[in-house]
Amino acid sequence: MSIEYPILALLGAFLTFYLARHNRFDGIRASAALSIIAYLIIDALGFNADLYAVVFFGGTFIGMSAPHRFGIYTITSASIIFSLLFEYLIPVFDGYGGALGVSAFLSVCICHVFILLGAPRSKKPQ
Repeated sequence: MSIEYPILALLGAFLTFYLARHNRFDGIRASAALSIIAYLIIDALGFNADLYAVVFFGGTFIGMSAPHRFGIYTITSASIIFSLLFEYLIPVFDGYGGALGVSAFLSVCICHVFILLGAPRSKKPQ
């Protein structure tokens, strides 16, 4: 696995999480704005914008998920799980869309199940 996937997923998740807490943004607006900006930056740097922007976008799904339940450690864990799942689900699904949605959903569900089973909750930022 390359290091770019977890880094992009973490960036997408945390930037969305913090931007969505701002007065003028909600989760959807934060995700959309950040994804467009990330695509333009990645494309300008000459990287594979189609792939890397999708990974960033998947990270924004995690940043939108249950901000009242998730904290810093949970978002970090979900982002790393997402990047692992995404890399291994790309060959299984036809295109990025299926792997993106399933990976984001499963990573958030896995973290939520661990919280329900008694894993310590991470501190929520104030």
